Amino acid sequence: MKVMRDLGESSALAGQAEPAVIEVRDLRMRYGPVEVLQGVDFTVRAGEVIALLGPNGAGKTTTIEILEGFRVRSGGQVRVLGTDPAGGDERWRARIGVVLQSWRDHGSWRVRELLDHLGRYYAPYSDEGRSRPVPTDELMAAVGLTEHAGRRVAKLSGGQRRRLDVAIGIVGRPDVLFLDEPTAGFDPEARRDFHDLVHRLSDLDDTTILLTTHDLDEAEKLADRILILSGGRIVADGSADRLAREVSRDAQVRWSVRGEHFVHATDDATGFVRDLFAQHGDEIGDLEVRRATLEDTYMAILRKEER
Repeated sequence: MKVMRDLGESSALAGQAEPAVIEVRDLRMRYGPVEVLQGVDFTVRAGEVIALLGPNGAGKTTTIEILEGFRVRSGGQVRVLGTDPAGGDERWRARIGVVLQSWRDHGSWRVRELLDHLGRYYAPYSDEGRSRPVPTDELMAAVGLTEHAGRRVAKLSGGQRRRLDVAIGIVGRPDVLFLDEPTAGFDPEARRDFHDLVHRLSDLDDTTILLTTHDLDEAEKLADRILILSGGRIVADGSADRLAREVSRDAQVRWSVRGEHFVHATDDATGFVRDLFAQHGDEIGDLEVRRATLEDTYMAILRKEER
């Protein structure tokens, strides 16, 4: 299980000592008369898992494609691993992993053969800190494809194909991994396995991960920080808990006494519960403290921006 990095202001200050892996300043992107990105700013540090959220059409995929070097920006400054992605060479690309929303090539290849073949492209780019590629057996085990090693890609189910997409993204043991809607089509078991894999990549390999998702529960489980993109700018940046507290400091306390149920909103849940036990002691049952979910927070931030 992942140890959460954001434990308050002390941890945030400690994180400032980490090197910046992704630096984005005044990023702008225009399609004809439409300016999709209007001055995006954010920084990602080594080993962080960042979830980029926003409504459809907000520019999430465009932002990631610019960071990957697949799309040329209209303006602003971008650095990934110290390099402008628009001019990244093969050695730079070998340090980047990409999982696209969908990819339907290589249908005639068998799973092991494909991963062996792709892995060989990364072998010349091993360095002292990272051996490349990830051994194929280890890679297939990590994404749950071992029993499908000899199956043709075209014969895989949708969920198995998505596991292969993830394997292709991490075969080169990337320093930075971009995930665009990575668990679309995953069943609950595959989603849980993927979450475990993200935690291992971040914690054990110190991989920096930037992902987009519409699954807010997934974002809350995986991300050290949440970035919310709206109106062409980053309008929120922080842990899920920090953003929830900025939107509303109130917590909802629910409890029962001798079968009668009560609800109370308070900005000091700990103090209220302490007083509650001092008054009623063992008579208290069904105690529950609820804070705003990431979905509550996300919707509140978007409504505020719309106004």
